[in-house]
Amino acid sequence: MLAAWLQRHPLCTFGALTLSFLLFGGLTLDLARVFAANVAFLAEHGWQAVLDQALWQLLTLIFKAMLAMLAYLVFKLCETVLIGRLGAAK
Repeated sequence: MLAAWLQRHPLCTFGALTLSFLLFGGLTLDLARVFAANVAFLAEHGWQAVLDQALWQLLTLIFKAMLAMLAYLVFKLCETVLIGRLGAAK
């Protein structure tokens, strides 16, 4: 259903492709480094790190990673629709 709508609206598809690319890039920028530092902090300081909200930060990082993956899926869907449209134009 969404792919059919995107097929009929190529400019909106290109806009969604661009926005999802920017969202994915923004969310994943430095995510691995911060995630590793957070896990190391939790491992080194244990319960005190949990009291200092490190566990909440870890959950927030996981949520951001899931949002990044959703943005990537939107990007791939839009890419597939646009490539299919360009292939059919020949």
